[in-house]
Amino acid sequence: MEPTFFQKRLRDVVAVIVVAIFMFPIAWWALSSIKPYSAIFDRSGPVYVDFTPTPDNYRVTLLGVSRVQIGMEQGGDAAGVIKGGANSYDSRQSLADSAIIAVGSTIVTLFLATLAAYCLSRMQFVGQQSFLFWILSQRFMPPIAMVIPIVFMFRDLGLRDTYLGLILVHTLINLPLAVLLLKSFFDDVPREIDEAAMIDGATRAQTFYKIVLPMVKGGIAAAAVLCFIFSWTEFLLSLFLTTEIRTVPVKISTFVTSTATEWGYITALGTSAIVPSFIFILLVQRHLVRGLTLGSLKD
Repeated sequence: MEPTFFQKRLRDVVAVIVVAIFMFPIAWWALSSIKPYSAIFDRSGPVYVDFTPTPDNYRVTLLGVSRVQIGMEQGGDAAGVIKGGANSYDSRQSLADSAIIAVGSTIVTLFLATLAAYCLSRMQFVGQQSFLFWILSQRFMPPIAMVIPIVFMFRDLGLRDTYLGLILVHTLINLPLAVLLLKSFFDDVPREIDEAAMIDGATRAQTFYKIVLPMVKGGIAAAAVLCFIFSWTEFLLSLFLTTEIRTVPVKISTFVTSTATEWGYITALGTSAIVPSFIFILLVQRHLVRGLTLGSLKD
């Protein structure tokens, strides 16, 4: 039954309201990042538009400008600027660290997951379903329950405070979900395609790389987005496995001190941290839409 004009408009209005509800926290976060110190901590109530926007929070976190310098530009303590910790809020290295770890773990996860998922999709063996359940069960245990043994193992292996260590642990966390997700996409590709390619002389490896893999680009894009976002936002393992390397979530936690919570710098860095994920999703959106809907309809 075709919906009426009123039903279509009502659906559009409801969709806009739902999107606005979910976007409001992000918009408020971004708005707070350009507020001066006095507007963020105004005791009279929330300040929406009655303030002069300032880039100072971004200058401190993204450009490495010292708070002392900004305080001198604005008149020192009279502007509500707390002196001290001149360079402790410079977050450029944290953004670089997070990018290296997130991209590295995503690449390694996808490489291993595509091979494993294709094998599980095309090759049958005794106990296959039990093995799939075992893969899924690796995500049952929360990271907090295994962080202590991981810390001791990584210490003994010399992987603490290394990019390789964080890339490996993020890969281990992402791998079960990526394998199961990609297997569902490979299952949607008929096996007759593989058989036809091998009858024409292609090897199993050529069939995988040249024929089947391009057909599941949407699924790979969907898995890549999930792996990247998890690694980019992961906090607990990054906190326990590093002291010198600080990813963005760990860096933000240092902005909460015993004397104050620097909400201006927190919101500035948090807003900036959204941008890489947004750009990554834009780059793969053409394949992502296909990947999220692949297999939803059956002939």
